[in-house]
Amino acid sequence: MSHRFATRAVRAGLNAEGGHRGVVAPVSVSATYRRNDPGEAGAFDYARTAHPSRALLEAALADLEGAAGACVTASGMAAIDLLLNDLPNGARVVCAHDCYGGTRRLFDARASQGRIEVVYADASDPAALEAALASGADLLFLETPSNPRLRVTDLAAASALARKAGALVAVDNTVLTPALQRPLEHGADIVVASVTKMLNGHSDMVGGMLACADAARHERLCWWANAAGLGSGAFDCFLALRGLRTLPLRAGAQSASALELAERLAAAPGVARVDYPGLKTHPGHAVAARQQSGFGPLLSLELEGGTDRAVAFVKRLELFTLAQSLGGVESLACIPATMTHAAMSAEARAEAGIADALVRLSVGVEDVEDLRADLEGALTATAQNA
Repeated sequence: MSHRFATRAVRAGLNAEGGHRGVVAPVSVSATYRRNDPGEAGAFDYARTAHPSRALLEAALADLEGAAGACVTASGMAAIDLLLNDLPNGARVVCAHDCYGGTRRLFDARASQGRIEVVYADASDPAALEAALASGADLLFLETPSNPRLRVTDLAAASALARKAGALVAVDNTVLTPALQRPLEHGADIVVASVTKMLNGHSDMVGGMLACADAARHERLCWWANAAGLGSGAFDCFLALRGLRTLPLRAGAQSASALELAERLAAAPGVARVDYPGLKTHPGHAVAARQQSGFGPLLSLELEGGTDRAVAFVKRLELFTLAQSLGGVESLACIPATMTHAAMSAEARAEAGIADALVRLSVGVEDVEDLRADLEGALTATAQNA
């Protein structure tokens, strides 16, 4: 019997075989596994290669993404670096210009080593993307909606352009997760994500994942993950699997609250701009509504009064904790220019539209009226100094 997404997420890893008869599988902390014969390897032999806790999480993620297989890594950045191992030396990578700052730092570092050639383009602009791919490419790396400007890329159209250029398509699906968007259904070859964020949802572990539409590519990348020791540990996998079971509930609640707050902020005095694909005024709203089943927990805004007011605003907030990361049950606020995207040069941030005064909010599952009051209180308190 085929079950719907929410049921599969809740049941992920439950009633697993293993002789323990626990509804929830135990944390498998063993580093090595006994053999009955020197020449006979069982399902597990050494935890760097695989262990039961990771295997359960990988199976669940592959199922939810609609992938041939998934590989869980020690961080989201480890998953992106792992992806590069399936590319030839000197591979040409076209990447969304307003991607996560850590992604840009990694790609620039690999380019400086000669490992890849990287070109950045506005992936939400079909003409700009086509121009960037015109010279051919080995990989198109997308992030939609982008972090932090929430630009939306038409995945089906971008994938078609990539095919013409001979490029693989990888999508960072951290912000939405398969609960709200499944890139493989829109033509992507690979999905990567920071498990730390929405997938886990509780800000208590660090991990990443890579899921492939093609089984052979999945096997190759698992080989590299083992060879380089990139896999995630047992307790982190246990926590992520536990968090995954509430993903559909969290994603729905956070999306609903984020949309309500975005609408209120867009109408509030002193707010110059709000970026959120759920707003009908957002340039990517129609595409987002077509390829997503929700708009996610993340929104950004710019205030009248510039950087000084933005800093005062986030420091005045009480329920939105000033911290990096996103997607947890707790609401967070940050200034990307000095926090999540500080690794980017000022020129690169300007090109991507990441102003020094941009504020990013990750909306949690607190009562939305309390969050509204917190935002309005900070806006009022900082208005007199704007």
